[in-house]
Amino acid sequence: MRGLDALPEPPTRPGNGHLQDWALSPLALIEAGALAARRSGGDVFRLRLGLPAVVGASPAWNRRLLTDPGTFVSAGSFSRVVPYLAGGVILTDAPGHAPRRQLMNPGFGRAHLAALEARTRAALPAVPDGEFDALAWADHAVLRLLNAAYFGGEFDPGLLHAFLAPLRRPFPVPAWPRPLLFLRVDAELRRLGHARLTAGGDDLLAVLAPLPGGLVEARVSLAAAHDTTTHALAYALWHVAREPQWHVPEHHPAVLREVLRLYPPGWMGSRRLARDVTWNGVRVPRGALALYSPYLSGRDPALWDAPLDFRPQRWADRPPPWAYLPFGGGERVCLGMHLAQMLIHGVLGALPPLRAVRGDPAPLPGLTLGPRGPLVVRRA
Repeated sequence: MRGLDALPEPPTRPGNGHLQDWALSPLALIEAGALAARRSGGDVFRLRLGLPAVVGASPAWNRRLLTDPGTFVSAGSFSRVVPYLAGGVILTDAPGHAPRRQLMNPGFGRAHLAALEARTRAALPAVPDGEFDALAWADHAVLRLLNAAYFGGEFDPGLLHAFLAPLRRPFPVPAWPRPLLFLRVDAELRRLGHARLTAGGDDLLAVLAPLPGGLVEARVSLAAAHDTTTHALAYALWHVAREPQWHVPEHHPAVLREVLRLYPPGWMGSRRLARDVTWNGVRVPRGALALYSPYLSGRDPALWDAPLDFRPQRWADRPPPWAYLPFGGGERVCLGMHLAQMLIHGVLGALPPLRAVRGDPAPLPGLTLGPRGPLVVRRA
């Protein structure tokens, strides 16, 4: 049986392997790795990141990684190094994950979210009359929408902005500890949570506050929701401004799916191996990082026709199984999937006709994938 040295890999740099490219140009790095894997006739490549790491993008790899939680575990994954995400159900593995999700699912299900839809739409800020940056506007809008959905708009807006702002900065800024800021946020969560426990409510905090560790779940899921939703919304605004024929309600679902295929905010997912795995004759050792990339899978020319083109019409057909994973898959599919879709569709449905003016939509990877920006648009 072969070891990791048998796997193809992108070109390395003397002394640091792939670490420098992982920090400075990770998309180019993983694209080079995927190309090397395809040329070798395989679907997995190796990265030298200071510990054993393998990346796969094929539907078969995605399915195995996302449906075998006993082998591919979240403890020790990249989320642990980011304080915003290091807690709650995100890092809970089997057997505790499934019952924890069952407690939380009702609050994030379609039925409960439908009851919040009018409230979130009322929180949507006005669209400027002149030119405006769709990325900056989406950032402000999603902040207001999440405040309405989670807290009925009662969370201190300044504190909420301060809490989420570091997530928009390049890595490693989101990983820096911020104990005083987190103490202030947790105090606000306790204040609002106590009000829900004593007086009731119908927002997301009212569902989470009674759960053991529910306030941590509220903080972590809020952090996970903000930039992901912001970036997907900004890209959707840009594309309907560039191609206004798609800016009609019946086309918005296809627009969002195509945005999430080309620019999945969660561009890379990670697990750690709880036991050795053999993949296509190669032994991947216990403790290794196992990565999957919705970005690579969504742009694979073997899976998609004209994969780099924005073509919402492709969604008249079903996507290849396990090739479209903007919200992950399996039992760990994103808790906030329905929330993000509701918010983005609500915004698109409320927007006037737009026209693109100028912008840089090139994907910029950080903790999430977003446009380099700005994306300047105006009312049509």
